[in-house]
Amino acid sequence: MTFRTIPADGQPLGVVLVGVGGMGRSWLKAISECDEVQLVGLVDLDTAAASTLAASLPGAVAVGSDAVEVSVRGGGQAVIDVTVPAAHHPVTTVALFAGLPVLGEKPVASTVAQGLSLAAAAEVTGELFMVSQSRRYNQQLWDFKDRMASTGTAGVLTTEFFKAPHFGGFRDEMDHPLLLDMAIHQLDSARYLLDCDPVSVYCEEYNPGWSWYRGDAGCTAIFEMATGARYVFTGSWCSPGLETSWNGAWRSSAEFGTARWNGDDPPEVERVGPVIEVPAPGRRLRGDGIAGSLREFVQALRTGEEPMGEVHDNVTSLAMVEAAIESNATGRRVSLESIMSRALDGALRAEQRGEVAVVLKSWHAAGGYPTR
Repeated sequence: MTFRTIPADGQPLGVVLVGVGGMGRSWLKAISECDEVQLVGLVDLDTAAASTLAASLPGAVAVGSDAVEVSVRGGGQAVIDVTVPAAHHPVTTVALFAGLPVLGEKPVASTVAQGLSLAAAAEVTGELFMVSQSRRYNQQLWDFKDRMASTGTAGVLTTEFFKAPHFGGFRDEMDHPLLLDMAIHQLDSARYLLDCDPVSVYCEEYNPGWSWYRGDAGCTAIFEMATGARYVFTGSWCSPGLETSWNGAWRSSAEFGTARWNGDDPPEVERVGPVIEVPAPGRRLRGDGIAGSLREFVQALRTGEEPMGEVHDNVTSLAMVEAAIESNATGRRVSLESIMSRALDGALRAEQRGEVAVVLKSWHAAGGYPTR
């Protein structure tokens, strides 16, 4: 998708941070360490908390509860949305229609339907909406992709994810804590590694008797990918001892060998057969984690180069989660096409902006949401 650019003028990009909770403070650190941006506003429903935080920062920072108003007052050129998922759709929609590009925390929205609405809003406004899938910005992940490519086309890719965090709070009460709050990172990374999208999924969730979570803290999901490969995610958030990396433990099997990455150390590969030349990467890793996504966001706005996480593409990662949840509920394999089709219907029913509805209807008339 083409979007409005903000050509470099020798000054850092003025950004407004929406959400000053725990994750907001992590983003504040990334902003302070990036010479390409300057914080000009803090937004939170708890304006007292935002004001207290602003007082601890050097320089003048506008504070308020409305992202657009604070952007106008502070000279903001872009919004970084670090609110809870339920607020992603309203915050991002209002910002886009105010002429402000948005970099948002994952997931794109609470539902795929809302994600489709945001993709349509980005088209209507011509503004960039990029979702920060921060775990894509990892040099070892990129190296693992190269190792995979050197063994031929993958037939199966697997991720094991076993941790035992005691978060407390909302995660302990979620219906699908592992799938909704964590697995989207690995599912999104699998799309990156395999360079294709899923076709269908069969998933089973479970909750061990010793689990401290109310909802299912474990699951195994088998995705059929468009290439015919299988991607298997299996894991648990109540598995103490010999825990995996937060990135998961990965293994790819192909015709001419196997590549493996434990999530923390350099990946390894064993080739059996011809060595396949791996093309030089077409893009450059600009930083690690959220720092990388922040710099790529700025680069996109300066050059018009489509970033990873652009909303049209990123919606599919959330669709993988919704499809897995539905498969567990029904006991059947679920197609991603059916998830997208129903989400598009739901987005049309809920849409209140006529111009956004026009775009949604055009996708419907063309036979569905335009995935890659």
